Amino acid sequence: MPTTASAASAFADVTASDSALRRFLHGLPGVDAVGLEARAASLGTRSIKTTAKAYAIDLAISMIDLTTLEGADTPGKVRALAAKAVNPDPTDRTTPTTAAVCVYPDMVATAKAAVAGSGVKVASVATAFPAGRAALPVKLADTADAIAAGADEIDMVIDRGAFLAGHYLKVYEQIAAIKAECGDRARLKVIFETGELSTYDNIRRASWLGMMAGADFIKTSTGKVAVNATPANTLLMLEAVRDFRAQTGVQIGVKPAGGIRNTKEAIKFLVLVNETVGEDWLDNHWFRFGASSLLNDLLMQRQKLATGRYSGPDYVTVD
Repeated sequence: MPTTASAASAFADVTASDSALRRFLHGLPGVDAVGLEARAASLGTRSIKTTAKAYAIDLAISMIDLTTLEGADTPGKVRALAAKAVNPDPTDRTTPTTAAVCVYPDMVATAKAAVAGSGVKVASVATAFPAGRAALPVKLADTADAIAAGADEIDMVIDRGAFLAGHYLKVYEQIAAIKAECGDRARLKVIFETGELSTYDNIRRASWLGMMAGADFIKTSTGKVAVNATPANTLLMLEAVRDFRAQTGVQIGVKPAGGIRNTKEAIKFLVLVNETVGEDWLDNHWFRFGASSLLNDLLMQRQKLATGRYSGPDYVTVD
């Protein structure tokens, strides 16, 4: 099966120089913004039946990277979040676990111990998150520390300043270096911070740049800016991974993050996945939600489907 490494080698000529990479990225088809937003809005109006909704809720729960990325994070808070990831609803053991817990590098060891034996992954932001403004040796050290502490996945941020200045090869080489640091030890998610990229054309270019450099996932946002995941920017990234697989045979995951807070919104994103890239991506190995508050609403909606009534405010924990 083709790998991200084989895909990267397939683009060796394109990535040989800044000018060649620029020609390729600026040669990608322009994005019809009106058409993109109209299609995303149209797919968002799809309704699903009760049995399909129950399936979608459980699928969404299983796709969550349950996240805490605050300066005030403590080992106790991380252990509590990890316990919730492993056992989201203590009253119903049929509730799926979340995909992962996402924390800062210094909290990886705490999270790893808390989820041991559960199958829940530990993801760590790295590379001078959330700005991504640091020298490459610092970014590599940040990544190495997280992996040494037990991280299964690394969520890196690109240098948006370099990207917006047109220094595409610099961004490519940094992603490739972080991917090499991850090796086979951790999957790499590359965060674009789509809200800062200004145009849909830039989001398409960043998507291809990340995939060519070896990303295992492409991710919309850090959750730290005003505009995070939207149906339109996620649809654009889904189209990119679809086209990339058609060209290379390599499948890349997608992670919308930030601003997805309730079940209705999550299901809209799952419809986008199903209608754009199909069932191959309807699995937490290939699609994730970066979220903190989404899980609570999914649990309350799940309980309503089971009992016919909404739960009280004390049914879920406040993260």
